[in-house]
Amino acid sequence: MFLFTEESTAVEKKRKPLTRLNIHSAFWILASIAVTYYFDFFKTVKETIQADSWWFASGSCLLAACLSVAFYCILYLEWYCGIEDYDAQYPALIPITTATFIAAAICFNIALWPVWSFMTPLLLFIQFMGVVMLVSLLG
Repeated sequence: MFLFTEESTAVEKKRKPLTRLNIHSAFWILASIAVTYYFDFFKTVKETIQADSWWFASGSCLLAACLSVAFYCILYLEWYCGIEDYDAQYPALIPITTATFIAAAICFNIALWPVWSFMTPLLLFIQFMGVVMLVSLLG
């Protein structure tokens, strides 16, 4: 039994780390660019903001709260304080961040539903995945 553990650690040491840019991340980034271009994403968001959409404003505030907690975890707790296992020390942070992000996504879907109808969740998901993959390239 101990033999398998030693072999697995030896194999893990020999493995090459995965490159940051792979087919999967390139696909989502290119899909996000295509959605932005073909669906006039920024123009539509600008028009929704100018229409004083309460749902869009709520989604923006919730997304700002979600990103604030995420930056607090990453920048302050992990980089500045050196706490790598911050979810064990502060167990409420990740569920709060997840809940605010889901609420923000619902608000954005409601705000943009009159524009893209049933395509709205798909388009927002593609944009989300493109941003996540782009950020993963940075760090």
